[in-house]
Amino acid sequence: MRFHTRKWIKPQDLNPNGTLFGGRLLEWIDEECALYSIVQLENPKTVTKYMSEIDFKSSAHQGDIVEIGIEVSKFGSASLTLKCEVRNKMTRETIITIDKIVMVALGEDGKPKPHGKTEIEYVKDRLK
Repeated sequence: MRFHTRKWIKPQDLNPNGTLFGGRLLEWIDEECALYSIVQLENPKTVTKYMSEIDFKSSAHQGDIVEIGIEVSKFGSASLTLKCEVRNKMTRETIITIDKIVMVALGEDGKPKPHGKTEIEYVKDRLK
């Protein structure tokens, strides 16, 4: 799994128990998956269609640094299916896993639009 983004847990990210608020973490995951998919599919109109069971394994605290990992598991005709793991950067302890996140590329009409992609592309390879 490739870890793309790091987040520093600040006071505004905490729940009443003093640990990372799950909703904040899901917001970060959703944004990271959207950005990753938009770049991969080369379509700024890419949206989240589905997230499977979310498995919280541990918590994070103020001052912790977490990193978000994403891995492509499938290319559909208009979609991209991802796996996600968030872990504590310093301890490498897993905080959350999501086995299936489906992102869909949309056309101007707001309906799924085939993207023609079958494998991961890196920006550096597109620029050659």
